[in-house]
Amino acid sequence: MESIDENKENNNFENNDLINIPVLALKGINIFPNTSLHFDVQRKYSKQALKLSIDSNKKILLVMQKGMEDSPELKDIHLVGTICSIKQVLELPGNIIRVLVVGENRARILNLKDNSENFEAEAIIIKDDEITQKLMIQALINSLKSAFKTYSENNRNISPELIANINVMNEPVKLTDIIASNCIENLDDRQSLIEKVPLTKRMELLYGLLIKQVDILKLERRIQERVKSQIEKNQRDFYLNEQIKSIQEELGNTNAADIDLMRKKLEQLPLNEEAREKVENEINRYSHMMQGSPELVVSRTYIEYILDLPWGKYTDDELDLGHAKKILDSNHYGLEKVKERIIEFIAVLHQKKNMRGPILCFVGPPGVGKTSVVRAIAEALGRKFVQMSLGGVRDEAEIRGHRRTYVSAIPGRIIAGIKQSGTMNPLFLFDEIDKMSSDFRGDPASAMLEVLDSEQNYAFRDHYLEIPFDLSNVMFITTANSTDSIPPALLDRLEIIEVSSYTLEEKLQISKKHLLPKQIIEHGLKGKAVRISDKIFIDIIEHYTRESGVRQLERIIAKIVRKSIVDMHNKKELSYITITKQRLKEYLGSYKFLSEQIEREPKVGIVNGLAYTAFGGVVLAVECATLKGSGKIHLTGKLGDVMKESADAALSWIRAHYKDFELDEDFFQNTDIHIHVPEGAVPKDGPSAGVTMAIAMISALTNTKVRQDIAMTGEITLRGNVLPIGGVKEKLFSAYRNKIYNIFLPCENMKDLEELPKDILNELNIISVKSINDIIKEVFVDTKGK
Repeated sequence: MESIDENKENNNFENNDLINIPVLALKGINIFPNTSLHFDVQRKYSKQALKLSIDSNKKILLVMQKGMEDSPELKDIHLVGTICSIKQVLELPGNIIRVLVVGENRARILNLKDNSENFEAEAIIIKDDEITQKLMIQALINSLKSAFKTYSENNRNISPELIANINVMNEPVKLTDIIASNCIENLDDRQSLIEKVPLTKRMELLYGLLIKQVDILKLERRIQERVKSQIEKNQRDFYLNEQIKSIQEELGNTNAADIDLMRKKLEQLPLNEEAREKVENEINRYSHMMQGSPELVVSRTYIEYILDLPWGKYTDDELDLGHAKKILDSNHYGLEKVKERIIEFIAVLHQKKNMRGPILCFVGPPGVGKTSVVRAIAEALGRKFVQMSLGGVRDEAEIRGHRRTYVSAIPGRIIAGIKQSGTMNPLFLFDEIDKMSSDFRGDPASAMLEVLDSEQNYAFRDHYLEIPFDLSNVMFITTANSTDSIPPALLDRLEIIEVSSYTLEEKLQISKKHLLPKQIIEHGLKGKAVRISDKIFIDIIEHYTRESGVRQLERIIAKIVRKSIVDMHNKKELSYITITKQRLKEYLGSYKFLSEQIEREPKVGIVNGLAYTAFGGVVLAVECATLKGSGKIHLTGKLGDVMKESADAALSWIRAHYKDFELDEDFFQNTDIHIHVPEGAVPKDGPSAGVTMAIAMISALTNTKVRQDIAMTGEITLRGNVLPIGGVKEKLFSAYRNKIYNIFLPCENMKDLEELPKDILNELNIISVKSINDIIKEVFVDTKGK
């Protein structure tokens, strides 16, 4: 360390305004007059300036660099700095010199000389004017002291000695410099204070900066206190949780690891706010339960069930229309309306990704492929498939789940299906939605109203979960055999798509392209091990099955394949079996259904009616007989109330027009009428048999034969008008299957013929009727008989 001799000091600059003095540029620091500063010197220019100063009068001008350059030029330094007196120089390892200086006066550089080894400046000392505004100065002094006091209260780094010195200091220049040096941190603000003249302006600037600094300190303190409070709370919670863990371990409670796992899993799941709060509360409750508590398993099951749900997991939809059509066509023959609607849905979904899908309901007789086409739709869309059969469901809890207050409570089957699928957007099939019923346990159809309403199901609440669950991305499809038993409010939410019976040609193609190849593969055969010609297929369809769909047909084909395998085992030389008419009879026995079952010759009191049941369209031979009696009408065949009322309406019309049929006015008083509809074990109802029963009664009362190559359907009124009915397509299919080609149809139902395949329509003779008189003109033959 080199000590500077104070006796060498001379050349008092205070008496000279213009001076020549070495200049030392500081990086990132500056100094005020009336203050001291330690700094390290390492650059060559700085060391030469320091040496020049020590060799002369130990005075040096310290200015701050604008940047952090190692070799600054005049443009890189501030022109106003502080003239300092060098008090101490200390040489450190690494060729570093540490210097202690004391600031004396402000000075402005007028001219900077670069001597290749150091900077030397021609500078002018900046002096403050004599104090004339004493009151103003005193007010500023008081303001600065007050602001400093507030600052020191909010800044613990201010030493008590400095506070004491400021309190007794009344010299304005010194007071301003010392406060500025200790309180102002921003380098630009410090430089502005060094440059600012006169004194009053400098004091005002310092006061403003000090107030700003106080505000910043107060804000920092509030932030620190808030953070500290949060940290203390977290530490306290952690400490208490650790204590609880220790106590639980001592008591044999080993839930700690499970609880940590639950909390970690909860953090990763994108639950809604209500669900997250509910699960957090349940985990906290679970964490305080003791081993052996009966609530422990219940609580754990509930938490794990919620955490295992597929929150935020979605499958990407396959929106290629060509791909979808290919899959639908490969799995099903026909069903054009269904396929067309699904293609429309996929096209719209491609256009609008977040579209809430319609609730489709496929209505048709059994065996026509309603359920299997839904599976094909799921495959075409690339969605997971979930199926829930509603047949016989009579408990609301099947849909909404049980409340947790019940022992062994479980979620409803909808939430269970979503969990099983592993995604939030599966294709969900409600099968047989028309078979639901209700009892004292609630009405499941009412619970379905929320599930199948896209305006409500985004926040579906299962009674077990008790949190909102989003079902809006699920594609719901339902199936039914008939819409008659579906409640109107539920039916209003469904888009009905009719899936009609298959024609003979459709059944033939389905058998060839789907059923036979499927059964060959399922029975372990390859290729064309069983060969069936079109003629044999038609024989099977017409004489061994009588159905709207192909379910029984598939079972018959499976039976043929099984018996073929037996023959191939018995006769080793056979590599394939060709089904002939003779072999078909050996395998299946005699014909089960004969076309001759329908009467072909005109008969009295027998009329072919067309009906639509849950199993498709059927031809019913309505029989009527007259007996001596007292005017009663007797109906048999398990007929419903609507059908009985239709018979009453038909009889009333006949009585009103007795003269047209040459009947006695009081014919009904001594004659009983018995109407029977065969297949008495099968329930029958509806108004569409009205005209059929009217014609049968007229035939029996007049002993007039009715043509048997005709069939009819329609509701009759007391005026004899024929009203439209439903199930036209199915009824016409049944007539076609039974080789009845002359059909009487209400005129208002003629528009429904557009749905019929052209090949069938061309074979049928559809006669439009407005009144029952239109039928009477055509159906009776002139010959009377018994």
